[in-house]
Amino acid sequence: MPATSHHLGTSEPITETTAEDHIQGICFKTGPPRHIGVELEWFLHDPLDPARPVDPARLTAAVDGLRTLFLRSRLTTEPGGQLELSSLPATSLTACVNAAAADLDSVRHRLRQDGLALAGHGHDPWRRPRRLLDEPRYAAMEAYFDRTGPAGRSMMCSTASVQVCLDSGTAEPGPFGLGRRWLLTHLLGAVLVAAFANSPLSGGRPTGWKSTRQAVWGAIDPGRTLAPAPGPDPRAAWTAYALDAPVLCIRGDEGPWTVPEDLTFRQWIRSGAYRPPTTADLDYHLSTLFPPVRPRGYLELRMIDAQSGRDGWIVPLAVATALFDDAAASEIAYRAVKPLADAAGPGPAPRNPLWQRAARHALADPELHATAVTCFAAAREALPRLGASDAVQAVVADFTERFVLRGRCPADDLLDAFRRKEYQS
Repeated sequence: MPATSHHLGTSEPITETTAEDHIQGICFKTGPPRHIGVELEWFLHDPLDPARPVDPARLTAAVDGLRTLFLRSRLTTEPGGQLELSSLPATSLTACVNAAAADLDSVRHRLRQDGLALAGHGHDPWRRPRRLLDEPRYAAMEAYFDRTGPAGRSMMCSTASVQVCLDSGTAEPGPFGLGRRWLLTHLLGAVLVAAFANSPLSGGRPTGWKSTRQAVWGAIDPGRTLAPAPGPDPRAAWTAYALDAPVLCIRGDEGPWTVPEDLTFRQWIRSGAYRPPTTADLDYHLSTLFPPVRPRGYLELRMIDAQSGRDGWIVPLAVATALFDDAAASEIAYRAVKPLADAAGPGPAPRNPLWQRAARHALADPELHATAVTCFAAAREALPRLGASDAVQAVVADFTERFVLRGRCPADDLLDAFRRKEYQS
């Protein structure tokens, strides 16, 4: 959620009809799947003392140094100081991986000069949430979420993810049709949560969740984090969802932004409360919605924990791309996960029973384990058809054998290390 300019401009007030047309026009761009992107969030830490918070001045200096690099990806920071690299759209999986990997190499090399390193965790395992960015957007967001408990601050300052960005699909039905891909993202999301769960610790202790990050996201304002109601028309569903979502804040050119209570964007249009909203306000409002899958002209998959290691992030990018952009793999994944989702019962992600099981138990859940084995096998078969490099295929194969086939996820390694430390002490 990178910061955006808050200059209000001179746009005319928006009508409800204009708002609906605007949302449907910008949020789903249809066509054959061609582009792939990835957004990588990381915690910065001192490798000599990972649990100690990095001094804000040191962090700022390190980020300023990174901005001097030539990077293909967009570099931003999150409220808690997390670093985010957002790749440019690529026309192949291998091109996306190569470009992002090159940028990460440059970032890591520059950070080493400052005595810092990247840490890939879905939730900060050591440090308490602290907001470092003093911007009106984040001050308003903090005030909004504080009304309902501590989960909002934890989400803002203590979580990190791998976000896979895929084309929305075609207007016509079929394996690459928008409706099918939209449905599959929400069905397959629980399997991706489970397979890549990598956040079992908070404050140095186990939380009882393999993906604490997903638990945190599931605990904040449901009006902006639950998936839209299912239906045959994703555009209509998302438009209704966006207009009926609560307004997080009303921007101003000076001073703190207003944080209204119980005001949806639709109500804001109809009432003109505070001031009539504009198209710019609607665009900003859309950027404050955080469901597991967010349409931004493409589909942004937001349910995957940040991954540890130099190449860990490649696996969810490659697996998700294979399961959505290869017709045979997509069909296998759909047939594997649809009965599991149907049996788990209704309810929007991420609060429905299947997503809750995925976040708490990951692949220790027998049904999620069996489904993940099927999906990863389909993805591995699809990767050569998508032109994935031998290196990408090898990383996916290693992850599959190390974790998926054994009913494990990266969180299990972290828990094993914690238990060994506890036993030794």
